[in-house]
Amino acid sequence: MDGAGAVRAVTVRAASAADAAAWDAFVAGNADGSFFHRFAWGQVIEASFGHRAHPLLAESGGRITGIVPLVHKTSRLFGDQLISNAFCSYGGVAAADETSRLALENAAVELGQRLGVGSVEFRNLTPRRDDWHAKRETYARFRRAIPKDEAAIIKAVSSKGRRHELKKSLKQGLRFERHDDVEAFHDVLAESYRNLGTPIYAKRYFQNLLAAFGEAFEVWVVSGADGPLAATMAFFDKGDVHPYYTGGRAAARQVQANDHLFLKLMQRGQQRGSTHFDFGRSKFGTGSFDYKCHWGFKPEPLSYEYKLIRDAAPPISTP
Repeated sequence: MDGAGAVRAVTVRAASAADAAAWDAFVAGNADGSFFHRFAWGQVIEASFGHRAHPLLAESGGRITGIVPLVHKTSRLFGDQLISNAFCSYGGVAAADETSRLALENAAVELGQRLGVGSVEFRNLTPRRDDWHAKRETYARFRRAIPKDEAAIIKAVSSKGRRHELKKSLKQGLRFERHDDVEAFHDVLAESYRNLGTPIYAKRYFQNLLAAFGEAFEVWVVSGADGPLAATMAFFDKGDVHPYYTGGRAAARQVQANDHLFLKLMQRGQQRGSTHFDFGRSKFGTGSFDYKCHWGFKPEPLSYEYKLIRDAAPPISTP
């Protein structure tokens, strides 16, 4: 509002690298802003996969009032989409007010129409639109406060869940070690993805993430007598620690290496000032969904919303 009580005009424009610092400052101070809204994601995706980033920002009175990170993702398998935010669990518009949010959503749809995409996808944490197509029973988020110490973390896990495995992991002689590169991590992740039948991303993608985000990302590996068993590339942001890319070898199950990894990562998060553990998203009905529930986390359905342009229905993104 100005002095007369009128609403200031909101304008939307394409953002550039020159806006990165102001963009990230807005994300840091906005309740809807997440790590996946950070400006560098678009740069990493372009450099790693060649998909074009289209970041949009809203301004009013000379200041940023909203942002939306968008990526034009083209795939012969999954179709042609404009996504906020591609390769990320969360996204959508982060805005200071409803006027800015609507302006950015409309601008994103107009951009999608110009690009001729099948749909524009907003990966929202909560429902935003009832006039668009939505998937609200596909993915769930798992997040909760980190208990005060190791004993409390173990106690918070149900005795009918992973508590027994968690205790056993402490007797296996496992080492939890930070790595400065992605070599061992990528080897473990590649084996894990192969066993799940999922294509693995090229090593350069993870290298680009480390280069772009610096100390926000850490690589941790759990090793036993025969070498690396489980590994994660986790980020720390706004009081959360989030194991975003994680995998384990088949042998990891025999010594509960994955449980050990998450226990120690929670403690690492506390060392860095984290108050919450974000276990990330999982699809309903999958093993990873059940695993997180067995850790005592409660699923929070995500609201992925789609403005259809050329497509007759939201895309199917199962690999």
